[in-house]
Amino acid sequence: MPYVNIKVTKEGVTAEQKERLIRGVTQLLVDVLGKRPQTIQVVIDEVETDNWGVGGETVTERRKRGD
Repeated sequence: MPYVNIKVTKEGVTAEQKERLIRGVTQLLVDVLGKRPQTIQVVIDEVETDNWGVGGETVTERRKRGD
């Protein structure tokens, strides 16, 4: 039973984009690993940019600078 966890920053990912991610990842596991779609679990976690760090600083601060 494959389990995939996708983490994205909480910055306007639409419901349609999430549905496309879930369908796409599911299909990838079917195609590559031969898994049955009914057994595949995909979870998308949206993380506030203040709670995500890159290079020792929050994504919020990086975005303020335009990084």
